[in-house]
Amino acid sequence: MSDSNENPAAVPTLLPDVQGDGRWMSMHNHFVSSSKDKEPEVVFIGDSNVQLMHQFEVKIWRDLFSPMHALNFGGLGEGTQHVLWRMENGELKHIKPKIIVLWVGTFNQGNTAEQISGGIQAIVRCMQQRQPQAKVVVLSLLPRGKNPNPLRDRNKQVNELLAEAMPSMPNAMLFDLDPGFVHSDGTISHNDLYDYLHLSRQGYARICQPLHKKLLQMLEGGGVPAPQ
Repeated sequence: MSDSNENPAAVPTLLPDVQGDGRWMSMHNHFVSSSKDKEPEVVFIGDSNVQLMHQFEVKIWRDLFSPMHALNFGGLGEGTQHVLWRMENGELKHIKPKIIVLWVGTFNQGNTAEQISGGIQAIVRCMQQRQPQAKVVVLSLLPRGKNPNPLRDRNKQVNELLAEAMPSMPNAMLFDLDPGFVHSDGTISHNDLYDYLHLSRQGYARICQPLHKKLLQMLEGGGVPAPQ
């Protein structure tokens, strides 16, 4: 499902201000204004997993991604519809990156795998329209929960749907981040995902090294792999 008229995960939507302090809108306005004097090669866009990549794991970001003049537009616990709203309301206006990294979907509440996949594809199309020069790297959703659970199954299905869809989307690719977080007994360690949803320092190190290698390859001319 990708039709925004039928899919709530593909309809640009403001994140509800449940705390009443306007943080999300202030963050969005900051991203728009602060990008006016930047010339990034890579822009990371997505939910709090993207945000924490920069804020929680400062050394990883500084060592791996800052040399790429990367910007981090990671938000709060957003769904695809909230990131889509941000993309349609100015966050891509002042920059011309070579690569956009998108990571969102695990925080979509009440949506099916088909809806989340459709929402991610809607964001990719928005990025392609506004930044036609950029290659879009969609990061796979990670498993979640200490033990097997329906949301973990849903994330796995989203990845399968994206793997089918991405080859037909120009200049876009799916990058599988999971280094094997699920053990043979079906459990996930808190050493990798400290609350079984957000990555620990060790978890970020495991995913960021191969991601850094892929982005360097693309910046050096590797491009997006052709569909098989």
